[in-house]
Amino acid sequence: MVMIKIKIRKIKKYQSFRKGSILALVVIALIILAILGLGILDVAFGVRRQAIVLKNETSAMLAAEAGYERAVFWMEQQPDVISSLVTAGGTAIGSNTFTGSNSSYNYTITRNIIPAGARVVYRIVSDGHCGTSNRTVRVLVMQAVTGWDMGLCRVPGGTSSTTPVYFKTGEILDIPIHINKYNDSPDVADIYISGTPRFLQGVEMGESKGSKYNGVMGLFEGGISFDQPDSKITDETVITAKVNRFAAMAAYNYTPAYPSNWSSWSSKVTNPAPAVQLEFFVDNAGVGKVRITNNCVVQGFAANTYDYAIKPGTNGTQYQTYKIYGCHYIPYNISNPRPDSNIMNIADTYVTPSYGGSPFGLIYVNGNVIIGSAEENTAAAPAGLGVSLSQLNIVQGNICVVATGNIWIANSLTVAGNRKTGGMPADDNPNMISLLSGTLGVIKVIDPKIQKTLAAADITVSGTTYAKYEPTGLKNSSGLPSRTNDRKVLNTMVVEAGIIVGGGGWGAENVDSRQESLTPLTVRGTITERVRGVVGQTKGFLKDYHFDERLLEGFIPEDMRLKGKYIPVPAGWEDYRP
Repeated sequence: MVMIKIKIRKIKKYQSFRKGSILALVVIALIILAILGLGILDVAFGVRRQAIVLKNETSAMLAAEAGYERAVFWMEQQPDVISSLVTAGGTAIGSNTFTGSNSSYNYTITRNIIPAGARVVYRIVSDGHCGTSNRTVRVLVMQAVTGWDMGLCRVPGGTSSTTPVYFKTGEILDIPIHINKYNDSPDVADIYISGTPRFLQGVEMGESKGSKYNGVMGLFEGGISFDQPDSKITDETVITAKVNRFAAMAAYNYTPAYPSNWSSWSSKVTNPAPAVQLEFFVDNAGVGKVRITNNCVVQGFAANTYDYAIKPGTNGTQYQTYKIYGCHYIPYNISNPRPDSNIMNIADTYVTPSYGGSPFGLIYVNGNVIIGSAEENTAAAPAGLGVSLSQLNIVQGNICVVATGNIWIANSLTVAGNRKTGGMPADDNPNMISLLSGTLGVIKVIDPKIQKTLAAADITVSGTTYAKYEPTGLKNSSGLPSRTNDRKVLNTMVVEAGIIVGGGGWGAENVDSRQESLTPLTVRGTITERVRGVVGQTKGFLKDYHFDERLLEGFIPEDMRLKGKYIPVPAGWEDYRP
């Protein structure tokens, strides 16, 4: 019995101990579960908090990027960003709040302290906010460059109408092209193609693609993109602002007029217009120079021969005729054959732009300009330049010619310096000429052969010579008299320049009446024109256009750029947490 009782007591004691152990285990398990639960809750809270932070970070970054995009949009809407920033006190600002995401941005646009050569660089700083998260985007941008910008890919056909002008077989277009949207109805392709021209670089269109391009897509070897921002060449206020700023900067400013003795011989010049003649050359010491002859008189061509320019104040919808260039007369005095002439080093024309950047030469003419020398002007006397023919019509230096009227190119116009294979100026070639005509003018290559019909001669009244007929281009044969009016076109006309035509189109005069078969017109540079100018159709010139990539850098003044698009400079994007 005793043994049984002892065992019973042991069993009860063991059962009691077991119950205590289970209770302890339960408590421990509950504690562990509680800790795990708290941990899970903490992790879940952390994950949620991290998700909120990440969401806010993302929203803040997106807001900052949206602010940058809005800043670029603001720049693209301005007629002239430099002027707009001056009006805004040097800094343009903007902001917006997105109520759906509780995010916002504020941006500033300023001109960067360090320009890129002659180009202006703009600094956009956009701060994005969401909750306690903040992100900043800081981007350096500059105006984009296209090789050939067209406000309208058509030519004026009357005072209020335009007609298509075609790219055709045999033309080589090694140049990026941009064409503004025409907004025609019904909508047809805004680029006109006949045959198989070669588009070797990218083409931008303002219009949407549509099926109208299906048959020609294979011609765009450099690719084609649609829905691109318009070039600002169509905006008169943009052109006017830039021309006015050049006028304020120019060290050499000319307003050509009829000579003081005009009344004695004005009846002998048909369709007259005053002009300034610029003759670029490199002297025998290797110095780039220009001879400027003010107060020349241009004689227009025969009756019913004219070209079209845009009528100011019509937003490019109306056109007006003007007499094309025939020849010109320079003021003459027997003791001083060119009394209104001045020869200067191109370096003497240099100015520093008001908005900073590299100095460049600048000649401003409130009127018409003739650019080019005839081969007769090589002679040292009485009014020659004392150089060989190979030194004429060569630009050594970096110079910009701005005119409110027409700019007539009367001979090939090239730059000095090293060349790449194929003839393009080398990347390190520092020489450049840029041309800008205002809203009253065009830029045209003349055909010197038309002078044959003018029977041009010196103007003499009562035995006194008042003006000398000034030929252009090359003599038709070396056996002809030195002052013959029978001139010939160059086998290949070459123009190396950045060209902006504010009053119409780039092209060639009198192409419909030329008797020669098509000869190349080679352009190495850029072209920006409000409407297409006629270069060649069944007669005239054959387009041979090449993009001078030096113009992507700071070789021409900022005011020569009219692209409606701004892009980051290389390595110009930075985003961070402030």
